[in-house]
Formats: sequence, structure tokens, C-alpha cells
Amino acid sequence: MPLGKLKVKIFSFFRLLPGDFCLVLVWFAIGICLRLNHLELKSPWTDEFSTMVFSQGNSFRTVPLDRAIALDVLMTPLIPTDAGIGEVTQHLLSESNHPPLYFVLAHLWMTLFPGDGGLVSLWMARSLPAILGAVSIPAIYGLGCIAFRSRLVGQLAAAMMAVSPYGIFLAQEARHYTLGILFVIASLACLVVAVRHIGEEKSLPFWFSIVWIVINSLGIASHYFFVFTLCAEGIVLLAFWYWEMRHDKKEKNFQSQIQIQNLKSLVAVTAGTLAGGLVWLPVWQHSYNSELTEWIGNSDRIGWEWLTPIFQAIAAWITMLSLLPVEVTELPIVIASGLVMTIFFLWALPILNRGIKESLAKPTTRQPVLLFGGFVLSSLFLFFSITYVFGIDLTRGARYNFVYFPAVIVLVGASLAPEVKNQKSKVKIKIGKNLFYLWYFNFSIIWLMGFLSAMTVSFNLGYQKYYRPDLLVPVIQQISKANLLIATTHKTHVQTGEIMGLGWEFKRFASSEISANPMFLLAHKNSQNSTLPTITLQKTLSTLPRPLDLWLVNFHAPNDVKSQNCSASSQSLPFVDGYDYQLYHCD
Repeated sequence: MPLGKLKVKIFSFFRLLPGDFCLVLVWFAIGICLRLNHLELKSPWTDEFSTMVFSQGNSFRTVPLDRAIALDVLMTPLIPTDAGIGEVTQHLLSESNHPPLYFVLAHLWMTLFPGDGGLVSLWMARSLPAILGAVSIPAIYGLGCIAFRSRLVGQLAAAMMAVSPYGIFLAQEARHYTLGILFVIASLACLVVAVRHIGEEKSLPFWFSIVWIVINSLGIASHYFFVFTLCAEGIVLLAFWYWEMRHDKKEKNFQSQIQIQNLKSLVAVTAGTLAGGLVWLPVWQHSYNSELTEWIGNSDRIGWEWLTPIFQAIAAWITMLSLLPVEVTELPIVIASGLVMTIFFLWALPILNRGIKESLAKPTTRQPVLLFGGFVLSSLFLFFSITYVFGIDLTRGARYNFVYFPAVIVLVGASLAPEVKNQKSKVKIKIGKNLFYLWYFNFSIIWLMGFLSAMTVSFNLGYQKYYRPDLLVPVIQQISKANLLIATTHKTHVQTGEIMGLGWEFKRFASSEISANPMFLLAHKNSQNSTLPTITLQKTLSTLPRPLDLWLVNFHAPNDVKSQNCSASSQSLPFVDGYDYQLYHCD
């Protein structure tokens, strides 16, 4: 096909009519408002500290170990410097397991704005992924239009992407997942175009192969788990090719010159993508630290524990559409939220299932439904294979589902499209010269549930952080009015980030009347000597003035402090997510 004609056919899907443009703009406005709403409400957690530190071109290694340090010393890596992209890449690749693309973009973004009280601005660190998450709304519209040749599917997918609580959760974290989602959407669009050309026996142009290679390579450079997206696409593409060879009526023409050329193009895309990914292999091998990923290792399951990954995966799938306040402390609200969500899904799943069946029954929509459905199932197959075969539980991190999340949203849009089309009564709304239809009831209820769920996430009533320093620091402030030492065991910068979360909250309480002046100890722990942190703690205590309150926070070593005249407090202390802590009074 001539280049000009192919461009016209592809970009014709994006030619927005005035009504389409206004509606996409509405979804985008709603989506970005939800993503920017209460952006600083949740305390940053250790992974976000990694983003803020490395994006500034700073290093966690500047924080001293094995001695008591002041709050300002602990927070030094969060102070903006004049470091450049070279320092960003150097520190990231030597201390972390992630590729540098997003961190470089975050560096360029945050250098445009001043810090907050001397430290990097949390709002600015989170605003970039929030904006990228909002950009995924028009992007998913384009994917739905290309895949189903239907603006309605694109609009419904954009509407659901705008309010997806899972999408809000990823967008309000200073991490790279929303950038990865954009590359997943772009790569899936290329997959759709490639499959369509194969089915219609039209040759893929050279420039298209180059674009697909670039997208895939940038996707890997944003997050290594993008490889799962590529593997799932490969499985679907092979399955489609096999189906064409076995069942297509034009089987005799499958060895035509065009199909041979397409096969060569796909091989070139595969080789180019492989080269774009393998370039990071030496870097990854050099920087890989198993201690940074040991939290997802789980090969010693017993009994019912074998079902845990399944329930974790289902919980993540549910939050792509609905998440009411099930994480609050008030039990009646938790019960009511769980009951409403159960009723909602018992009502909504048959509607979505009916829509998928209707789409499968139509020749024009059958192929894209099979394509996206096969892609999601292939992704799940890869996730569960790695979880159960290799003992690496990928379901423990809900954020890793970004590799197939856009496909789920497009399928939801496709399943709602027949429902919207089949509605006999519609409410007409006229804006200017454009006439809109209010898609009501079934779609409206599903969308409204998504909107309420998005508000749940924005107001920190759902998808709460794994670490809650905002709950622990007030406890410390109320009990310890004099000298205090917060001690933890240190293995990697993950533990530094955990304690930085406490430091961040102490900074927020700096103007409070009950503000304390804490000291911090990061006692390094290695596999050769598990008692080394205990010795470090004892030596440190012997040098500090008394009386002293000792707070052991995530201190995973023998805590024999009696020799330093420290006794455990008898006071009842509340449970805090992410922090296992004990209080000792040292006289």
C-alpha cells in the first residue's frame, strides 16, 4: 500500500468531529482533575523516594551508616542540586534495578520548578506521572478507534480510563508506570495494525516497522516489565498467524509475496526490539541487586497459601473498575463498601459479558475482541507461570499489571458499546450546534462507580501506601518529648527510604509545639554477620545522652539493649502499616 494511503487510513481514526473532540476533552478534564486532586495527601513511600533522589542526580550513599545522624543529614539526598543527566544515570544504574528513561524525564521536569522548603517538591514529583496518566485518556481513545474502527468504543474506553481507580492509583505515585502505560497503548496500536494488514494481505511499510521498534525499545527503557507486554503480543501474533494458515479461505495465497514480505517485516521488528532490549542486559546484570526484589520472592507456600496469588490478582482486577473505602478503620464502612462492590459486580459482570458476546458475534468486531482478549490472557499466563514455576510472586505488586491494563479498559469499552447502541431511549443534550446523547443507566452507573472509586483513591481511602509514616510519627511525637533515637537495620536504599518517610513527616511537624528533635541510626546488616546491627546499636547508645527514648523501627536483628540500661515500654502502641516498631526507655 502506498505510504500516503496508509497514513490517510490510520489518521482518519483520529479526525475528531466537534462532538467527539468536546467529549474527549471532557474525559481528559475529569481525568486530570482526579489525578491532580490531593496529590500531596499521601506520604511518600520508599519507591517514591527512589524517584525523587535519583531524578535529582543524587545518591542514597551520601547518608551515613552505623552512626547516629540528625534529621537534616538523613534528608540531604532530597535537596535539589545542579547535577545533570549524567549523574542521574550514573547513580540510578549503580544503586537500582530500573532503566533510566523515566528518571531522566523526571529530572528535566523537576528542574523547571523550585523545591519545597529546601527539599524536592512532592507535588512536582507526582505531577509528571499524573499528567502522563491523563494523556493516556486520549491515547486509549485512539487505540479503541483503531482497533474497533468505532469512535463509540474509543469514547467509552476513554471515559473508563478517566475514572479507573487503578489508573488514579498509578498516576498519583512518583513512579514510571504511567509512562509505561503510554508505551503499552502505542505498542498495542501497532499490533492491531499489523494483524489487520496480515489478515487483509496488505504489506507493512518500512517506516511502520521502524516506529514499532522505537516504541518497543522506549517501553523497555521505561520499565523492564514492558517485556511482558512484548511477550504477550508475540503469543497473540503467533496464534493469529497460525489461525490464518489453518482456517483462512485464502490459504492457498498465504505464501504470496505480500505475506512473505510481512513475515520479513515482523522478523525485522522482533530483531530490532530484541536488540533494543538486549542493550540493557549488561547494565541490568551489573546493577541487579536481588535484595531489592526479594519481597516478591515466595517459593515456600504451604496449603492455602498456594491460592494467595489468585486472590491478589483478582483484587487488582476489581480495582480497575471499582474501589470503595474498604481500607478505612471504621468496620461498618468497610462492610458497607464491600457489600456495595459485591452487588455492583454481580450486576455489572453479566452486562459486560453480554456485550463481549455480541461483539464476538459480529464479523467487524470479532477479531479485535479476540486480539485484546488473547493479549490479556497471555499476560496472565506469563504472570502466573513466573509466580508458580519460578517462585517470584508478581501478583504481590498490583502496579505490575500496567503491562496489560490498557487492553482491559479497551475490552470494557468494547463490551459497553453494544449496550449503548441498543438503548432505545436516549436523553438529548445540545451544546452549541452539536447534539449529544446522554448514555444513561447501565453505562452511567458503571461510570459513576468508577468516579466514586477514583475519589476514594484521591482522598486516601483506598490504595493506601504500603508504609504509613503519617500514622507513626504522631505517636512518636506524643510519647517522646526529649531525646530520641530511631534505629533500623539497613540492607539497601529501600530501608533508607523507609526511614526517610519518617523524616519527611518530622519535617512537616517541624513547626508543631510538640515537635521533637530525632536522631536516626541505619545499622548496616550483611549475610555474613547477622548480629552486626546489634553491636552497632549498642555502641551508638553508649555515646548518646540520657534519658533517651529508643524506637526500633523495622529492626531485623537481635535487639539486646539491656546492657545499655534500656527497658521495653509497657505502653500499648497502635499498629502501623509498613512499620514494625518497639519503644525502649533508656535511663
